[in-house]
Amino acid sequence: MTNIETKKYLPWVVATALFMEQLDSTIVNTAIPTMAASLGVTPLSLKAVVTSYILSLAVCIPISGWMADRFGTKRVFMIAVTVFTVASILCGLSVNSPMLVAARLLQGIGAAMMMPVGRLAIVRTFPKSELLAAMNFVIIPALIGPLLGPTIGGLIVHWMSWREIFFVNVPVGFAALYLIHRYMPDYHGDEPRPIDLIGLVLYGTGVALLSWLLEIFGEHQIDPTSGAVLFVLAICLLAAYTWHAGQSEFPLLRITLLKIRTFRVAVIGGFITRLGIGGLPFLLPLLYQLGMGLPAWQSGLLMMPSAFAAMGMKLIAPRVLRQYGYRQVLIVNTVLIGVTISMFSFVTGSTSVWFIVPLSLTMGFFNSLQFSSMNSMAYADIGDKDSSMASSIASSLQQLSLSFGLAFGSLITAWFLGNHPQTDKALLTSSLHHAFLTLGILTALSSLSFWTLRPADGENVSRGGS
Repeated sequence: MTNIETKKYLPWVVATALFMEQLDSTIVNTAIPTMAASLGVTPLSLKAVVTSYILSLAVCIPISGWMADRFGTKRVFMIAVTVFTVASILCGLSVNSPMLVAARLLQGIGAAMMMPVGRLAIVRTFPKSELLAAMNFVIIPALIGPLLGPTIGGLIVHWMSWREIFFVNVPVGFAALYLIHRYMPDYHGDEPRPIDLIGLVLYGTGVALLSWLLEIFGEHQIDPTSGAVLFVLAICLLAAYTWHAGQSEFPLLRITLLKIRTFRVAVIGGFITRLGIGGLPFLLPLLYQLGMGLPAWQSGLLMMPSAFAAMGMKLIAPRVLRQYGYRQVLIVNTVLIGVTISMFSFVTGSTSVWFIVPLSLTMGFFNSLQFSSMNSMAYADIGDKDSSMASSIASSLQQLSLSFGLAFGSLITAWFLGNHPQTDKALLTSSLHHAFLTLGILTALSSLSFWTLRPADGENVSRGGS
């Protein structure tokens, strides 16, 4: 293929895979209450179905860049989609919660190779002046997944078994494989580096242990002393990885890239911001279905306005960033996201839909601008030779923050709920309100990290093209 053909078709290739992934995650969130009833567990305990998927993403993403450099973007992307599709079938065939969690872990491994490799292909194909427009083009079709997911998931759960929600991925997966075979470019690293096995063990173990602690702590399944010891162990493992990465010639994640200001702020500041945002896809269906008593399909409809707004914002985000710059947009928009999250604490069983729909639209609007800004600014000062490593670091910390955010939001809800049953509608709603307030405040405070940006940061991306 010529470079013109690659630029024409590559965004559609990546968008198809992202559509499948986003469709899957939003369908699952809507079906959590029904899945919990079917499997005989509490809804909050089923957060493992969501967190296990996101956790495997965070642990496995770091090796995706190495695999792409060594085996080529086309082969790795095709394997990733195949693994994701097979794992989706296994999810639908699961007979209990542990089997479902295991299948979701495998699904996350496939997704771990899809996102950063797809993003890497985009970064290597398009110059920085066209990068923001290309990334937004990829995201717009992918946002159809969140748009359709809640509604499709709600209708499937309402009329059929929850198992069918995973089989939706199969035809999309076959379509993605066809597009990859035809149009995916095959980029290799200039000098394939050896895999950092020691770093993978230290980082993967530390991240997995920390995420597991956040999950079980909310369920009161561990005493404070044991929890504190394991928490210190997880931190020590991650600290050991940081030291190891500084000494290794070929580290798993080259943290020296964080010395680049725009990359550091986008990744670290984005990590804190996503902690607040990460819990919403899990907590909102609980609020709508268990707190307000709505059926799954109505809950899904209430999630749609956010996706509509996100798609609309992608069309105007380049213009907004070009006019106001990354620094001003990120500072103001982060505070607005925090305020919007906090507003969900006013939603009760008697709240009018005319309050919820505009609130959901506002949330999708601000979230979309935030992700467009952080994702594109991260590569503003990254050279081509570092693009693979930068993609791995950014994708890994992004998924890790979403995993921690989901676990943190669930933990806060469970903390205020205490030992009371989750069938207590009034108390569960109150606990969810406390979670929204806490996540909103955390998100608003994360805006402080963007004050370190300079007014001209990211201009080579935002002013390069619309």
